[in-house]
Amino acid sequence: MRMLLNISFPVNEFNKAVKDGSIGRKIKAILERSKPEAVYFTEQFGQRAAVAIVNVENPSQVPAFAEPWFLQFNASVEFRIAMTPGDLEESGLEELGRKCA
Repeated sequence: MRMLLNISFPVNEFNKAVKDGSIGRKIKAILERSKPEAVYFTEQFGQRAAVAIVNVENPSQVPAFAEPWFLQFNASVEFRIAMTPGDLEESGLEELGRKCA
């Protein structure tokens, strides 16, 4: 299942990695292991953040996606289901609407 992974970095932890020169190596290692479909670095609520699209085939994979961010940066990580237009089309939304009306 395609999931949107929201990652929010505490300022002090991220600053420490920037200052000691380990930031690039740490991020690269995490991304090489998790192999996201896409990743974007951004700002959320005044903090450094990233948004990654990952494929979670089994709930047991969640720690493999989240723990590296927790352990390397003390980051907050949230998972959200992400659907393509095709996924939404296959959902039967219109039928659900008729049943609930």
